[in-house]
Amino acid sequence: MLVKTFGSAVYGVEAITISVEVDVNNQGKNYFIVGLPDNAIKESLQRVESALKSNKFYMPRTKLLVNLAPADIKKTGTAFDLSIAIGILGATGQINDPEKIMQYIIMGELSLDGAIKPIKGALPIALQAKKENFLGLILPNENANEAAMVNDLNVFGVSHINDVVAFLNNSKKINPIVVNAETFLLSQSNYEIDFADVKGQENIKRALEIAAAGGHNAILIGPPGAGKTMLAKRLPTILPPLTLLEALETTKIHSVAGKIPENTGIISKRPFRSPHHTISDVILSNVWVNFSLFWLCK
Repeated sequence: MLVKTFGSAVYGVEAITISVEVDVNNQGKNYFIVGLPDNAIKESLQRVESALKSNKFYMPRTKLLVNLAPADIKKTGTAFDLSIAIGILGATGQINDPEKIMQYIIMGELSLDGAIKPIKGALPIALQAKKENFLGLILPNENANEAAMVNDLNVFGVSHINDVVAFLNNSKKINPIVVNAETFLLSQSNYEIDFADVKGQENIKRALEIAAAGGHNAILIGPPGAGKTMLAKRLPTILPPLTLLEALETTKIHSVAGKIPENTGIISKRPFRSPHHTISDVILSNVWVNFSLFWLCK
């Protein structure tokens, strides 16, 4: 039986929807994953098999073919474990309504006992799911708040494969995650440090205030211990607060890099980057490109 589920692959800070086609038939006894998977994806069948057997599900012993389409795009990472597992359950009749599976993007890394681990890039995946009019997004609990920042998309956080199967079989109700926008607004002014902490240094403080107000560049030159890093680190506290659109763009970058703080839905404050003074020119240029993406002051 052929069943199709949907996952998503992240390239840069954008996501591409991937169709996970699972076919189970009696033409052999081998497992195959095609569609340019990397080694992490090829190994997923071992994790999936252990997770299914640990939770009393049936793992077929006949030919199993998984195709990740479009097949000419390289796929990486372990986030397809859950979509592959659900596709196998649908193809073997262990999920009652295979059509319901196709209404959701399903992503998550599986542990051998069926627990679902967090993934990278949840926000770009959620944005793409909304763009393509999917009914919802099923992903690990740790990523739910981040993905729920996308309006008009049902985001279901799960912690175990049993929860996903019960939800798709209509035997368990999972409420979509709701993120309070007021939390985003309140956290914008919640800095651990503040520009007001700086005592003296009136000339440089005046220069940085002008740079922040006009959106100008600033270069700080001086001997070690003069306070350059201390002042620069506090500069974001006097910059204009991020708009929601800017916050989403910043969060996308952090999400893809796996740098979202735990239990945080969105990056609400302007980031500060402090490369070491021994950094090479090549790495510094890469940092500058990334920094330019972060530095959204207008």
